[in-house]
Amino acid sequence: MNKRNLLSTILALCMMLVLAAGVQAGSKGLMMATTSSTDGTGLLDYLVPHFTKDTGIPLKWTATGTGKALKLGQNCDVDVLLVHAPPAEKKYIAAGYGKDRREIMYNDFVIIGPAGDPAGTKGKSITDALAAIKAKKAVFVSRGDDSGTHKKEKSLWKSAGIPIPDGEAWYVQAGQKMQATINMAEQKDGYTMADRGSYIKYQHNKNGNPPLKILVEGDAVLLNQYAVLTLDPKNCPNAKYELAKKFSDWMASQKAQKLIKDFRLLNQALFTPNAK
Repeated sequence: MNKRNLLSTILALCMMLVLAAGVQAGSKGLMMATTSSTDGTGLLDYLVPHFTKDTGIPLKWTATGTGKALKLGQNCDVDVLLVHAPPAEKKYIAAGYGKDRREIMYNDFVIIGPAGDPAGTKGKSITDALAAIKAKKAVFVSRGDDSGTHKKEKSLWKSAGIPIPDGEAWYVQAGQKMQATINMAEQKDGYTMADRGSYIKYQHNKNGNPPLKILVEGDAVLLNQYAVLTLDPKNCPNAKYELAKKFSDWMASQKAQKLIKDFRLLNQALFTPNAK
């Protein structure tokens, strides 16, 4: 074997070792589907380096609406979920797609709108506020994307005895993530529903003086619970169930719960830890 062939062989072997190491490293990692609020607020950018440092497990994620995240889990395209639509999550587990559900943290939903509040919603109950928006035909921008926020919004119209106003000129379906939906509501001088963490992020982006203000808050029904779901190995045998469990355990750990508690913008907590 001449020197050129020997060098080529050595380089090929080195490349094979690098690729093998890459595959091995990838096999140790997790892929997560999550809701846009955990990503858009910066919470995951803050938490994940701590998780990887503590466990040695790399974690990547895709942020989408909870409905799409659940579908990604159902199709075995990810290993673990972090979502916020409890009724849908429980149906998902009952259907055999998810195995474990662990509540991790919560915040609450709020109705936000122009400071002038043309529909007169400020201080009203959520039921009365939605009725006032409908009566005034004030612009309301819905997520319209089957996200956890969208699912909750639809349930609130139903609870108020109001048909979901699909097709009404004043009811705009954004089909966008939370920050984009808030920005659309601002542009249209309208209302929308957001989780508090996403609103605080929007407030932060506007240097603490956002055009849209919180007008409706505090009803018990506006609780917004987040949970980690593992996939059922019977449905997704190739999903990394044991690593997903480690992520769930870490998120419920004292360290992670304190990190979540300490995650703040404008000196406001975006999420409240409540793992049992």
